Parts: sequence; structure tokens; C-alpha cells
Amino acid sequence: MSKTKVPVREQEPLVRATNFDEVCYGYNEEEAVEEATRCLNCKNARCIEGCPVSIDIPSFVKNIERGQFLAAAKVLKATSSLPAVCGRVCPQEKQCESKCIHLKMGSKPVAIGYLERFAADFERESGNISLPDIAPANGIKVAVVGSGPAGLSFAGDMVKKGYDVYVFEALHEIGGVLKYGIPEFRLPNKIVDVEIDNLARMGVHFQTDVIVGKTISVEQLEQQGFRGIFVGSGAGLPNFMNIPGENLINIMSSNEYLTRVNLMDAANPTTDTPLNPAKSVLVVGGGNTAMDSCRTAKRLGADVTLVYRRSEVEMPARLEEVKHAKEEGIRFLTLHNPIEYIGDEQGAVRQAVLQVMELGEPDASGRRSPVPVEGKTVTLDVDQVIVAVGVSPNPLVPKSIEGLELGRKNTIVVSEQMQSSRPEIYAGGDIVRGGATVILAMGDGRRAAQNMDEHLKKQQA
Repeated sequence: MSKTKVPVREQEPLVRATNFDEVCYGYNEEEAVEEATRCLNCKNARCIEGCPVSIDIPSFVKNIERGQFLAAAKVLKATSSLPAVCGRVCPQEKQCESKCIHLKMGSKPVAIGYLERFAADFERESGNISLPDIAPANGIKVAVVGSGPAGLSFAGDMVKKGYDVYVFEALHEIGGVLKYGIPEFRLPNKIVDVEIDNLARMGVHFQTDVIVGKTISVEQLEQQGFRGIFVGSGAGLPNFMNIPGENLINIMSSNEYLTRVNLMDAANPTTDTPLNPAKSVLVVGGGNTAMDSCRTAKRLGADVTLVYRRSEVEMPARLEEVKHAKEEGIRFLTLHNPIEYIGDEQGAVRQAVLQVMELGEPDASGRRSPVPVEGKTVTLDVDQVIVAVGVSPNPLVPKSIEGLELGRKNTIVVSEQMQSSRPEIYAGGDIVRGGATVILAMGDGRRAAQNMDEHLKKQQA
């Protein structure tokens, strides 16, 4: 057994910063087997406790060690509807890998995420994609609002239990944030498409361009015979800072920017709705979405500065994403915060005034609060600003449902069973949490499926 973690191969930074090809190449068979031998097959596998969808991690890893790659993929799919996705974008360092016994031994944790990706990719590339066991049809229809990670996870579990599952998506493509919010260089759309195709093969029905709360109501869904409804509509309403000049031309949310690039081909100047070309881009924020935005802008040929009001230590983005952004030439300007944007005669942004900050006492989250350094500002020349300071749930779905208890910023209030104040409606993901990771949303979907199944069975009894 090797104590040294097997490194993963990546595109060279200066090369990848000019293309949208996937940055990480992943493990080959030899590398995956070598890394899998590091797993100690702990009797009390705490790594499973760290996984929101409870993957049997030692089992799939040991299958890889034995060279039984398809068996490893089957273990993953028993509890995860999106293993190839999770292997790429989940923050394993804060979840399963953070529980690995190797950390207590002074060595790096087993690369669970890279191994998950390997097994899922091997199955897909082999052409021998198996489907999980599916119970006989029970004749009960359930609806899913939104096709993001929460909705897809719920749909996958419910169809396995024998339900007739229909997923309604407001956009023209299935996948939610997996498609519109995560760039190709981090999560290729073809990977998401295969996962969605697997769900369709299992029997999940998908309908696009359906806006629940606008083109159809929850009441109409119930009239059509849907006995249970899961709301996983996400958090697509961008937050802004409400500072002077924020309405100038070429200032937009990260949601708009990434959606236009990822789904609308806006980087192509000949498309119907292209982005205005930018030379000096300012990205505001310190999370994964900010990293995705600045790395996208870099690939579109801009000189990019990331501005964040706290220090780098407080950044919520994954360490890997921060590392990749720096390698690709993104300039980091921490302890600075925009307080005003200045426009030109045509109403387009041309400068950003930044307040210099310092760290004060910790806030409720445990991070030290940024406070202004009086009288100290910096002015930068910019021709495009992307604001990535968080999102809130779109109120359209929750406010269209009568009798639904809502929480802060129009989140849906649910019990531990993910059940809302209306017993037939369950919810999970960002519409409940206000903003979280792909894997936490998937965990919500699984928990909702288990509990809705029990609820509907009691009604049948």
C-alpha cells in the first residue's frame, strides 16, 4: 500500500486558460488502482458519514482496487443519481475525505472524489452502462419542479421505488445549475447529459419550458393526478450590492453571465445575444461561482481581477478552484470592496471605486468581519463587472402555492423529513437552504424521496 496520494493529471495552466476543455484529466486505470490501495477499509467507515447521499465508499473503492470497475460504478449508482457529476464538483475535502483515517495518520486522505469520477467515467466510456434495480410500477404519479441536483436525485430515487415521475424544467435544457451555472472546463455538458439520459432510461419523464407558478400551477398538477410534488427550483435570483452605478451597462450578475455563456453561446459574436467584448473584467465575490466567472472571463480573452472584501483565508471557494484561478493568471485583490461604479458617456461602466478593508471581529459564521479602512480607496479601470455575491430563491414558485409556509428570502420551510406545511409538497436544495452545494442538494432529494414514499404508502394503507 502506498502512503503517498496519487496526483491527478491536469492541462497546463497557460494552455487551459485559452480553451474550455476540461481542466482535470482524471485517473487512468493504473493510477486509480494504485490510489484505491490506500483505502484501509475501516470497520467504522466515517467517510460514509461525511457523504450526504451515503455512498458505500469502502465498497466502491475496494472494487476499483480489485480491477472490478463496473462493479464499483454499480455501488455508486445504488445511492447516487449523478456519480460522474459529484466526482467532479463536490467539495470532498469538506465532506467524505475530511473523515478519512489517513488524516489522523498524518497523510493525505484517499482521493475519493477522483476515484468516484474514474468509476463513473469508466462505465460510460465502456458502453456497458447498467441501470439500478427498479421496483414494479405502483401507478402513482409524482411531480418534480426543477431539474437541478435536488430534483434529479429525488427523481432517481422515486423512479427506483416504482413511481411515475415527471420533472418540469423552466429552461430549454434539463440540468438546472449543473448546465447553466458550471462551466464546461469544470463540468462538461456531455457528462451531465449522460447522467440525465440514464434517468430517462430508468423511466423518468422530462418536460422543458414549463414554469410552475406561471405556465402551470401546483393546483393544476394535482388536478392532473400528481399525488406528491417535490420542489427543487433552486436559487436563481441574484443578489446585488445596491451601490451607486450598479445599473451601468456591462455590469451583470454571475447568474446572467454564466447562463449566457454556458447555455446561450454568448461568447460567439455572431449569436443573437452576444456579450459585449471585454478587456478588463472585475469579478466581485469569493465563492465557487466567482471563481467560475473569473476563469470564464479569462478564457474569453480578458484581463481579470477578482475582488473580495475579506482575506483569502476566509474565501468560501474550494481550495482547488482558488489554486486553478491563480495558476491561470487571475489577479486576486482581497480586502477590497466596491463602493461605486463610474460610467462613460454611453452609460457603460469604465471604472470601479474600491474601499480598502481590514478584518475585525468574527461574525455569526465564525469568519472575521471586514470593516472599512477610513479614507482609503482604490480606483480601477474596468469595462465589465460580474457580481457574484450570492443568490436567493426565486419567489415565483413558493409564492404561487397557497398555504405554503415561507422562511427568510422566500425559502420554503420544511421539516426534517423535507415535508412542507402542505403535506403533499416536499422541497430541498437551494429553495430550502438558500444556497448550498450540489451534493447537499442531492442529499435533500434522497431524504425527501424516502419520506414521501413512506407518506404515500401510509395513505394507500
